[in-house]
Amino acid sequence: MADKIVVQAACHCRRVRFEAPLTDGLKTARRCDCSFCRMRGAVVVSAERDGLRIISGADSLAEYQFNTKTAKHYFCSSCGIYTHRHRRSNPGQIGVNAACIEGVSPFDFREAPVNDGINHPSDLPLGARSGIAGVLRYEPTGD
Repeated sequence: MADKIVVQAACHCRRVRFEAPLTDGLKTARRCDCSFCRMRGAVVVSAERDGLRIISGADSLAEYQFNTKTAKHYFCSSCGIYTHRHRRSNPGQIGVNAACIEGVSPFDFREAPVNDGINHPSDLPLGARSGIAGVLRYEPTGD
């Protein structure tokens, strides 16, 4: 059974505050290797798009789109932190930057699967599937 929890999240300067119902807790953590995500470097988790609620700072959210202009990437226009995106692959879900979630750090995930975003499922021939391009690992040093 899915572990649905509603998380509180914010950008660095805390102008943009929002909540989102995660589809399966933090179990959906992943990265992507598409051209934008490679540069952004965030670990994201899945949430239900209809449940996203911007609590404050909607006027500070800026949007970025590229290529097919289907996905919408949001970031705070004040501090520049990427907060979430409306997905191209699953319009009913959003990807939430795990680092924006209260009490969560991207370094909490020892392993994060990396989606093959270079070969997006919407760009492949019918029936072809993209998958996992690799796994990003974090190994802390010391105690």
